[in-house]
Amino acid sequence: MWARIVPVLSQRSVVRLDKAQAESKAVHWRAVAVSACEQCGRNRLPTIEAVQPLLNYLGESSPGAGPRLVLEPETAPRAQAAAGNLGRAAEAAILDAEIAIGPEGGFASDELEAFRVAGFSQIGLGPRILRAETAAIAAVVWLQARLGDM
Repeated sequence: MWARIVPVLSQRSVVRLDKAQAESKAVHWRAVAVSACEQCGRNRLPTIEAVQPLLNYLGESSPGAGPRLVLEPETAPRAQAAAGNLGRAAEAAILDAEIAIGPEGGFASDELEAFRVAGFSQIGLGPRILRAETAAIAAVVWLQARLGDM
């Protein structure tokens, strides 16, 4: 199992980091990842990549075998209905799933279009607006439940 976390800067990102701040944040994020892995018994740490602009990430990333999902609170149908769009191939490739979670205020419309062009499907997780940290947990749990990993 290989996992990575790619922090990106989008149009609505509130935090803007200089090089020293980005390095400090990366150290903090790694420590959080270590603690989380210890707590859940995971024996492999996710790679935490350097912060990069969203469009750079989308331009350089290539689709894996799994689903590519971007969370968008305004999206209808909600995740339960969108689950049917994942298909059997995605069920076999849960380890290859990509989940994009936006900043406060969500992704801008042109960014959502860039996600669509890059092969991401928009899903919503219900009527509530979630914090990024909570949305990440909710999205992973939804994906695990949908694909039989719970």
